[in-house]
Amino acid sequence: MALGPNHSPQTVAAAWSDSVLNTTMSRPSVMQLTLKDRAALHSAYISSFKDGGLFSVTSREYSLGDELYVLLTLPDDPQRYAIAGIVAWITPSNSQHGRSQGVGIRFPADQSAAVVKRKIEALLGDLLMSDRRNQTL
Repeated sequence: MALGPNHSPQTVAAAWSDSVLNTTMSRPSVMQLTLKDRAALHSAYISSFKDGGLFSVTSREYSLGDELYVLLTLPDDPQRYAIAGIVAWITPSNSQHGRSQGVGIRFPADQSAAVVKRKIEALLGDLLMSDRRNQTL
């Protein structure tokens, strides 16, 4: 790369490193979510999201669109599933009807999330059609 008369290699390097240091790159938060039984899974599952999703009780502040990396443990399943989701629902503190403060995480439209969605829906079975209240609806 040719430098002009007013640009020494040190000037270019300093300008570049300042711009890199001043750029804030947000990393997805990591959240561990363990659902111990079918009732907890039903309470957390968000079937209204096309690709599925889960509600997580948390007092941590998130914004819509925040990326979350969820390490999910399902009932009676020793495997841990990693899902890169997006905050698509927020229930603030002191919400109506006694709902817990937390976030709804929308699953991505990818194959690994589709596998988790099918596994959740198989575990829930008939509970998917029940009128039992959950954390979101």
